[in-house]
Amino acid sequence: MCVGVACLSANDAIAKILTSGYSPLQILFLRNVIALPFTVGIALFMGGRAALRSHRPAAHLLRGGLWVGATMMFFTSFIYLPLAEATALIFVAPVFITVISALFLGEDVGWRRWLAVLAGFLGVLVIIRPGGAAFQLISLLPVATALVYALLMLSARWVDRRESVWTLLVYLTGTGALLSALIVPFVWVPLRAGDLWLFAGVALFGTAGMTMMTQAFRLAPAVIVAPLDYTGLLWATLFGWLIWRESPDAIMIFGAAIIVASGVITIRREQGQAGS
Repeated sequence: MCVGVACLSANDAIAKILTSGYSPLQILFLRNVIALPFTVGIALFMGGRAALRSHRPAAHLLRGGLWVGATMMFFTSFIYLPLAEATALIFVAPVFITVISALFLGEDVGWRRWLAVLAGFLGVLVIIRPGGAAFQLISLLPVATALVYALLMLSARWVDRRESVWTLLVYLTGTGALLSALIVPFVWVPLRAGDLWLFAGVALFGTAGMTMMTQAFRLAPAVIVAPLDYTGLLWATLFGWLIWRESPDAIMIFGAAIIVASGVITIRREQGQAGS
């Protein structure tokens, strides 16, 4: 899980580098197109031909749309925000999952989880500082990304239970490539030869990260591996400092700590209820 998170953090750092010359949509399209053959190969190796069979293609198409939307917003935020700040804000996704589950899916959410939800939103407010001189409207973009990502996670319930996690991985990459291909001609710019290795890196690290994190959830209880996702904040801070000399201030660190604590509490409470 930790290695997978590190790979996805490297994927984000490379994507941020590429946003200086390419549209986030073009980055997403090429990442999915390059990654698709490898994803199919991994699925065949892990699950055989059954991993390529879908019983509900429409569910995968919807998930692909959510995936494209979330990734587009997240990559766009890289243009304006430090990597660590954008990463910290997207970690509010478990909070949105709790809220959506309670308000729209009828799940029972106890007072402890509601307190964790309030703490998570407090952490967001600490980071974006609404009304202050440092406030940027663009800071809401990673928060919107977290909301769409929460919908993506919950939409997995609509996928046929006979399909494996490898099927989800293949169709998420494939539908992401298909949907982004419909729009990318309008924003396409010629590729520079020196950037080809960066696009290959996005595909490599993105695929490796998703594969290892998927495998981690298959091999160990979610209550153990899910909190390790927050190690991505350490990697984002490190990459931000090494590449762009970005240094998060004390207020941002404090807000991120609140969001991480809220997410860990939410994950543990959800798994505790599932276990009972």
